[in-house]
Amino acid sequence: MSSYRLQIDGTRFRDCHGREVTIHGINVAGDAKLPANPDQPSHIIDGFFDGDNVSFVGRPFPLEEADIHFARLKSWGYNTLRYVFTWEAIEAAGPGKYDEDWIQFTISILRKAKEYGFYIFMDPHQDVWSRFSGGSGAPMWTLYACGFDPRKFYVTEAALVHNTWPNPAEFPKMVWTTNYYRLLCQTIFTMFFGGKVFTPKCIIDGVNIQDYLQDHFLNAVEHLARRIKEAGDLDSDVIIGWESMNEPNRGAIGLQDMTAIPKEQKLQLGTSPKFWQSILLGSGRACEVEIWAFGNMGPYKSGSTLVDPQSESCWLSADYDDSFYGWKRDPGWKLGECIWAQHGIWDPSTDTLLRKDYFAKDPRTGKIMDYKYFTDTFFMDYYRKHSKMIRDLFPLTIMFCQAPVLEIPPSLKGTDDEDPNMVFAPHFYDGVTLMMKKWNRLWNIDVFGVLRGKYSSPIFAIKIGERAIRNCFKDQLQAIHDEGKEYMGDLPCVFTEIGIPYDMDDKYAYKTGDYSSQTAAMDANMYAIEGSKVNGMATWVYVACNDHVWGDNWNGEDLSIVSKDDNLLPSLFSNGSVASLDPTSPSYSRSLNSSTTSVNPLTLKNTLASETMSLNRGDTGKVGYRAAEAYVRPAPMATHGNVLSYGFDLRNCTFTLSLNAPSSTSEAVPTEIYLPEFHFPQSNTDVEVTGGKWKISTEEAGEATLQVLQWWHAEGEQTITVKGVKRKAGALTPEEEEGYLQQCQPQRCAVM
Repeated sequence: MSSYRLQIDGTRFRDCHGREVTIHGINVAGDAKLPANPDQPSHIIDGFFDGDNVSFVGRPFPLEEADIHFARLKSWGYNTLRYVFTWEAIEAAGPGKYDEDWIQFTISILRKAKEYGFYIFMDPHQDVWSRFSGGSGAPMWTLYACGFDPRKFYVTEAALVHNTWPNPAEFPKMVWTTNYYRLLCQTIFTMFFGGKVFTPKCIIDGVNIQDYLQDHFLNAVEHLARRIKEAGDLDSDVIIGWESMNEPNRGAIGLQDMTAIPKEQKLQLGTSPKFWQSILLGSGRACEVEIWAFGNMGPYKSGSTLVDPQSESCWLSADYDDSFYGWKRDPGWKLGECIWAQHGIWDPSTDTLLRKDYFAKDPRTGKIMDYKYFTDTFFMDYYRKHSKMIRDLFPLTIMFCQAPVLEIPPSLKGTDDEDPNMVFAPHFYDGVTLMMKKWNRLWNIDVFGVLRGKYSSPIFAIKIGERAIRNCFKDQLQAIHDEGKEYMGDLPCVFTEIGIPYDMDDKYAYKTGDYSSQTAAMDANMYAIEGSKVNGMATWVYVACNDHVWGDNWNGEDLSIVSKDDNLLPSLFSNGSVASLDPTSPSYSRSLNSSTTSVNPLTLKNTLASETMSLNRGDTGKVGYRAAEAYVRPAPMATHGNVLSYGFDLRNCTFTLSLNAPSSTSEAVPTEIYLPEFHFPQSNTDVEVTGGKWKISTEEAGEATLQVLQWWHAEGEQTITVKGVKRKAGALTPEEEEGYLQQCQPQRCAVM
């Protein structure tokens, strides 16, 4: 086995030379949630319920297009990919029926990524369980295994699904997230994590539904992992780690009162049934349900409505052909009846709730359960199985442990579960921006502080002014990082999702080309990552097929950093070569920083490869780069010593890095910083260092070209400051724009 290119050293990542690596990553890709054949975006109903006959070959993009996408991401400074795949992609056709074509395609894509030198960690992704319950992840047959009829989710509101919405264009924004609090998810996650405790009658193929679901999921991931191991050239040098299940949820475990909204449920949007109401709706009973909206101060009740399933039930009927998938359901698990009625929670003959506190205590111990209890027991029982499965194949791989979102992490510190080769992998989104799809420069809320009881009243959590908002984001990430250390031990922390919606303000930017709000929002998030001193992040998300009409083609989300309908940030690399100078000369660094930047047909072709760019200027005459100025930003790639702090001041186009080096850098292994040429053209960049020498040059990786600053410095604390070109958001300098547009025909620039 070859040595891992990336290893954990305490709370830091190190490369094979011992330099600290900062994870600057991107999720690839959002459309991996969706089948490619047939192409099944979430707004299309045709063929939706034929879930056994789908293929994900072609996700995240066709193999013949991989160079375009990987070269693009590499040239933008990303050194890490969080590789998104789903259980459905592996096992859609039925239990134990694995899609070997997709697996081999995935191996081919990973081999192509290898050519670009990415670090990759694998993400078995899910959202609200499955596409058929409004998200992504599990195959359709798992819903039938759990006794559900997916065709009845709309009328019973067991789940709100974009594909079955009467007018998909009017699907309420972000309403899919409420599915976690509806019948399907609250039931199926309870089964997955706690079926042996709370649904003991649910026996299928001789095992409880908990073991049935977990074993099939883990076996599917193991099958993929084993095929990757058998490939022989991807482990360690390419795939450096595996993440646990994306965004796990407790379902109803720990729910103290089924007739009330739990105080820890911070999200209410659209119809907001209590769990008891969800049970009644799922069995065809009409209920008066509250309606909630999301306003300036968060969710608020806006009214109520009668939800009437008209006697339809979301549970499989008694005459369902239960032999279709080949399993054998225990006779004690009756189809045609609500599983919660079968477990004595309510009486369908009188619609009487019998045990509203059924989920309040752990019947094994009698202890009252909250989310922390769930995480430390039910989640950790699962995580140990997941980790063991991966480590049996890859003993030295890094495990990225993702606990429930924004919940207190599992208590691992000082226990046998404390793992020095583990990463704390939380997520962070600014809820105000995400839910309202608006960048509010005036105020925001310290959501994490509210969740942790930091304020005597939520009014004190309000932060006024853009500077305070940016610092609030940074403080929240730092608090999440610190909490991970407190409970899990001294581990690296990587935010494996962080991002912004691009369709803000009713898609104003798509009409005008003005992405200043998106630039400010993305810059604030990246500022928080840099300032919180975490070990890195993976931006959500890259979607090659994103467009201005349907966004990421999933539930109305539009978080992709690129779109077919937007420009790419232009590359303006010089076609000249750096002069060969005596590296011992005092003028070495300054001379290497004085080459002329220009654009001509040759350099445009070489640097943009086969990209095609639309120059849709909109009404204002601006070129819209989809906030690329904020996410294409400088970052330390490999630091000799320890990073003390780093950050990019976008407004003043200034990057700073402070480090503490144990020794002087060797000639062969300097500190390396990704320096985007857009912000730092060699003809207009100033570098100040506390000592040593530096040079700026271009490097090739696969078909990508990226600009790198190399710095040779002494031991001890050292600082470098790099100043580039200050621009207004979305604008080139007149000279750059003139040179760029000379190479392009009006409205379209096709690079041959």
